[in-house]
Amino acid sequence: MKRIAIAVCVVVLGFGVAILAQTKAGSAEQELLKLEQEWANALVKSDMAFLDRIRAEDYTWTDTQGVVWTKAQGDASLTSGEDVISSCVTDDMKVRVYGDAAVVTGLQTMKETLKGKDISGQMRFTDTWIKRDGRWQCVASHGSKIAQE
Repeated sequence: MKRIAIAVCVVVLGFGVAILAQTKAGSAEQELLKLEQEWANALVKSDMAFLDRIRAEDYTWTDTQGVVWTKAQGDASLTSGEDVISSCVTDDMKVRVYGDAAVVTGLQTMKETLKGKDISGQMRFTDTWIKRDGRWQCVASHGSKIAQE
């Protein structure tokens, strides 16, 4: 009888841990989806305080032309008015959480001018996030432009 009781306890405990892990991953997914949407809004508003919070100091962005930008370079481009984003819509996102790391992929449609040239269009993106000191920060992003027919 004791063996059955112990076996039942082990099974119940196992299910409890599995449910807790799923809930925690689901919560992280929702938080990251929200951060991605807020990021798109912050780009349009040039909300540098928000952008600074969600991107790590060593953040890098590989743009659709294969150029690698540091956080400081991207910030300078936005604050100088060299890069103007008038619209940014992010959708079709998928989040994969790996403990304190996560990868978000999605589709972004932007209206943007860079150095006076219209570079508007759609791109597929991949953002790599790390949870540090209890909050998510993006450490790297990559975008691939979708050819317009």
